[in-house]
Amino acid sequence: MEHLLIAPVVLPALVAPFIIMVLRHHLDLQRIFSVASAVLLAGVTLALAAQAADGTVKVYELGDWPAPFGIVLVLDRLSGMMIVLTSLLALPVLLYAIGSGWDTRGSNFHALFQFQLMGIMGAFLTGDAFNLFVFFEVLLIASYGLMIHSGGTRRFQAGVQYVVFNLLGSTLFLFALGTIYSVTGTLNMADLAVKVAQIPAEDTALLRAGAVMLLLVFAIKAALLPLHFWLPSAYANAPMPVAALFAIMTKVGAYSILRMYTLVFGPEVAATAGLTENWLLPAALLTLIAGAIGVLGSNKIGRLAAFGAIASMGTLLIAVSLFTQTATAAALYYLVHSTLAAALLFLVADLVMERQGGWILPQLPMPQTGLISALFFAAAIALAGMPPLSGFLGKLLVLDATRGSELATWIWAVILVGSLITIIGMARAGSLLFWKGHGLPPENTDTSEEPPQEEPAARPAQLPFVACFGLLAGLVALTVFAGPATRYAEATAAQLFAPEAYIGTVLGEEAK
Repeated sequence: MEHLLIAPVVLPALVAPFIIMVLRHHLDLQRIFSVASAVLLAGVTLALAAQAADGTVKVYELGDWPAPFGIVLVLDRLSGMMIVLTSLLALPVLLYAIGSGWDTRGSNFHALFQFQLMGIMGAFLTGDAFNLFVFFEVLLIASYGLMIHSGGTRRFQAGVQYVVFNLLGSTLFLFALGTIYSVTGTLNMADLAVKVAQIPAEDTALLRAGAVMLLLVFAIKAALLPLHFWLPSAYANAPMPVAALFAIMTKVGAYSILRMYTLVFGPEVAATAGLTENWLLPAALLTLIAGAIGVLGSNKIGRLAAFGAIASMGTLLIAVSLFTQTATAAALYYLVHSTLAAALLFLVADLVMERQGGWILPQLPMPQTGLISALFFAAAIALAGMPPLSGFLGKLLVLDATRGSELATWIWAVILVGSLITIIGMARAGSLLFWKGHGLPPENTDTSEEPPQEEPAARPAQLPFVACFGLLAGLVALTVFAGPATRYAEATAAQLFAPEAYIGTVLGEEAK
């Protein structure tokens, strides 16, 4: 069991090349191994999360090299929660891709999917800032391959934009790490926490510059305004099952902000005091507004889902930016909800696009319109934060956590108005797609931007709906078990703001 901690990274890293080298001409076997790997990954992550649930911090030293000299993976409540969320999201998304035939429309879908999971799992488990960069690059490479899966001019253009923007972020990431290393001589997160606290205030100019660059990198990954421009086009033009998996990728940015700016650059660190409060909160408020307006103005269901993801990231980062224990607990609960809700909306968008194109216009009734409209309604009220689903509870927790802030009035106004605009935008889209079915799109509508709608191979029609209802079941479970979920989030936030156990476990007696 001591090697279980590395399994979430090693398992997809082994399955992916096996699929490429041995099973590349056998689609059915690729599907079997990919699904089996996803199921096994879910079991492993649940076992790891159970080990961390009591507050235990576990460390895996690669090559038996102790920190800070060797590479370490670290499991605590936060990383345990994130890897479980990733694995439980990956399984229904994979089933949807198989059931809808998306995995037949290009090469190496299942291998890229596994590499994507490897990068995400590594980012959540690593205890080293440089290896966080490495796993970010694994994410970038795999996500680019998945994004342009099945081809198309618009998809390729969006993919190039996505790669260029994220490569700029990667370059900035390297500059930030180099700057921090030049000051501290280490990139192990626990060791950084010790070294940064010991640096005199008059010698912190370079350290603060590194922390600013690092925050910009994580803001790019989290699609924070004004660094969010890559997301609407990238997610709207990607295959929708891929975009559903990408719902967890923006959370990697939010996770990294929480990890680095509670553990290393915490609120009590004089060198970076006021760094996050001065601009992260205003940027998060603007992100929520931009996302809500984007939802209202979208003329394609794919872009509507993408802007819905941006709006949900704005709400999440509002809570994160306060850096209090109560606000962080609210952010963690909302993080789980928004990931599932955004993924569900992307999959429902694909169901609509496969049947009648992606334009939000009055359409003729489509096959299974009642079932699809019900799923759209559920996804819409979840993402907008309407009762009775967990989005309503999540936004209540965020609003309650902001009461002590000097900007509480602004925060409440932006969240409530943003929610109203999102509801109106979702209602507009739903009524045009599912209610006003009195004709086809106007003849002068330019559909040249639409990704090619290849006819997939014969497949079981039920599987996409099984995947969608699986995600909806996750939202319902998060609502029904809101009490235990919020208690876990509160315990996780308490562990984040008391990092002594993390530092002591990673560095051993050296930190005591």
